[in-house]
Amino acid sequence: MSQPPQPPNQPPGSAGGDDPQQGGAPGQGSAPGFGAPQQPSLDKSPQGDGQQPGGHPGQLPGQAPPPPAQPPQMPPPPPAGGFGAPADPPPGGFGAPTPPPGDAQQPGYGYPGPQPGYGYPSPDQQQPGTQPPGYGYPGQQQPYGQQPYGQQQYGMYPPTGPMPAPGARPGGQAAKQRMMIVISAVVAVLLIVGGGIWFASSGDDDKKDEAGNSSGGSGGGDKGDAKGGSGGNKPENVNGKLLYTVPKPELTDVTTLDGLWVTDQTFAKGSKDSVLGLDKDTGKEKWKIELDGQLCWSSKHATEDGKAAVVFQEAKIGKDGRYQPCSQVALLDLNAGKKVWQKSVKVGDEYVKFDEVTIGRGVVAAGGLDGGAAWKVDGGKELWKPDQTSECEDAGYAGGEALVAVRRCGSYDSPSYEIQKLDPASGKPLFSYEAPDGLEGVSIVSTNPVVIAIRAGDIRVSDFIALDDKGKMRSRIPAEKDKYTMDCDLAVEACKMIAVGNDSLYLPTAEHESQSEDYGRTNEIVAIDLATGKPKGQAEAGGRQVMAPLQMDGDNIIAYQESTFDQGGRVVSIDPKTFKHTVHLKNPSSQVDLESNYRLSLSVEAVYADGRLYMGKTMLSERDSSSDQKEHLAVVFGAE
Repeated sequence: MSQPPQPPNQPPGSAGGDDPQQGGAPGQGSAPGFGAPQQPSLDKSPQGDGQQPGGHPGQLPGQAPPPPAQPPQMPPPPPAGGFGAPADPPPGGFGAPTPPPGDAQQPGYGYPGPQPGYGYPSPDQQQPGTQPPGYGYPGQQQPYGQQPYGQQQYGMYPPTGPMPAPGARPGGQAAKQRMMIVISAVVAVLLIVGGGIWFASSGDDDKKDEAGNSSGGSGGGDKGDAKGGSGGNKPENVNGKLLYTVPKPELTDVTTLDGLWVTDQTFAKGSKDSVLGLDKDTGKEKWKIELDGQLCWSSKHATEDGKAAVVFQEAKIGKDGRYQPCSQVALLDLNAGKKVWQKSVKVGDEYVKFDEVTIGRGVVAAGGLDGGAAWKVDGGKELWKPDQTSECEDAGYAGGEALVAVRRCGSYDSPSYEIQKLDPASGKPLFSYEAPDGLEGVSIVSTNPVVIAIRAGDIRVSDFIALDDKGKMRSRIPAEKDKYTMDCDLAVEACKMIAVGNDSLYLPTAEHESQSEDYGRTNEIVAIDLATGKPKGQAEAGGRQVMAPLQMDGDNIIAYQESTFDQGGRVVSIDPKTFKHTVHLKNPSSQVDLESNYRLSLSVEAVYADGRLYMGKTMLSERDSSSDQKEHLAVVFGAE
């Protein structure tokens, strides 16, 4: 997750994604052929050894030159009203429960207007010939301080220093100038009342070194292990209860609280300017690691022995409300409750600002608008840092069982992207894949096998591309608008409601009317063969249930079924051959209102481990939501 939004025409405190601008290259639009049958022209990977000119030679990655003299025009602001307004938005989200017919309808996942909720059907409320906007695509941006509660400009952090006059360009630093273009990126809904899911993933590496993961929210695809990222065998008792809640910290503003991991010893959760270690059985605080400033990003993976990485601001926010740059990277020992090491990188006289961080193959790697850097997990030795002589920069990395970089090259108004699988010891590319032209961004869904999500046109994910071990395209899977409910935000390693396993991509379909006797809404999880790009089966949620992938458990898919107005959510294991599911946990109906605040969206992480469902917020405000439920930092459900 990212920090609170940056005011227009401000230098960055730190950026929050791999996407310098949502609008893409002027005059280009989407890449040709997207959504049509697979086209060979999309595979731009080189022949031979896979090396690219200007690639990732040892001291990678590089920085792009400054942007054009004038930033793009900001979209006009909407009508007045915004953060701090008396009224909160109505609760809702993917699968949000809906009151019985006759009561007011609440907005459904991905749509700003009224939508049917789980448990009840509703008529189509669209006008003929119209289509609702995709998830995370608002019609207009609002100036900082006038955004409605629950809407943030993803990847933008309020800067250090005073606000310049409208339209003025802050001077002095090239990185700050480049950030001007990022300000025109789309608003992503981060605080929708509801929740979302970071997917648990664990390393299953034969070497059992730092490449493996214990448990944590993951980018959604690598194999799980038995320590934390997996669901394990079916518990004897599947009837669940609320085990405990973790109190929300005292806040004065919208605050990033990113990070959730479950090791064999500890439940760890990112909090305000800190990371908390909790007893897994009781939720009692065991330790607290204080950070220099507010969290900016946390790795979605942890090592086999329980180490995770975080990016945070170099100082705490003062009384003047000035946000500090996200320039600090630290490795945390989640079992011991201590900071192992803390690093930063200087290029010239300035510290490099990072948007995100990952961990994989014994390496901690952080990337962003200023480029990327990496350190060894063991000892913190610097492996590489931004190369100012290169026209490319590492926008971010994905970790887990492998280390994959997304490199952005060329100008900021017309960037191109390379995906590189890296040798973690040297940073040199094992292969390079040149993504199609005209893209607005690239995210990594899985590093083993390598599966990427690309953004072209007016939807968050236009296609998935699977690569082989030489960087050649194996298949392209169109993500038709409104067909699936998964999402990838503006960061490199932040795809949600997606799983990869058994050489398959598992995607949840959009909800639709149930055809069964259970009157309501339902959906399916579709398995798509990565070798052919074709569907090979699907699991039905059944009745008035809606579900999405949570993580892999060996060959099985662990999925979360949303709660309805009268029954709690469920964790189920899906057999990849028969697509039948087995219930692992049934949350109590008495906690439906509480659970409904942790629905599938951009603002919640969830991990199923050892028969328990851990769900935590990644961003909270100083005030509670509009529901009657008190907000918590995290909630944990388990067997009675």
